[in-house]
Amino acid sequence: MVYTGNCHCGKIRFTVDGEIKGAMECNCSICVRKGSLMWFVPREQLQLQTPEENLSTYLFNKHVIKHHFCASCGIHPFGEGTDPKGNRMAAVNIRCLEGLDLAAIPVQHYDGRAV
Repeated sequence: MVYTGNCHCGKIRFTVDGEIKGAMECNCSICVRKGSLMWFVPREQLQLQTPEENLSTYLFNKHVIKHHFCASCGIHPFGEGTDPKGNRMAAVNIRCLEGLDLAAIPVQHYDGRAV
């Protein structure tokens, strides 16, 4: 299935292809503040529909995850990184996808503070 997502103001829009079987909620210092529910997909399954220049990026800790956000409205629709096998991945904030029943999606809790 192809999902459409965006930040609040629409300066960042994207589509992502895949099946949402669940999402992850992390309690690390940034995720707990953002409140994201993340769905991990191979990066090539996410297609940006707006110019890449519209993405602002925050790096912290080991600088391995690009936390993308909109400089206008502040919403964090997705991040990018590499999995342990070296595959490019996107962490999609499913709260930014249109038409989802969030209550129907199983959420796995990840202890990012312990890492």
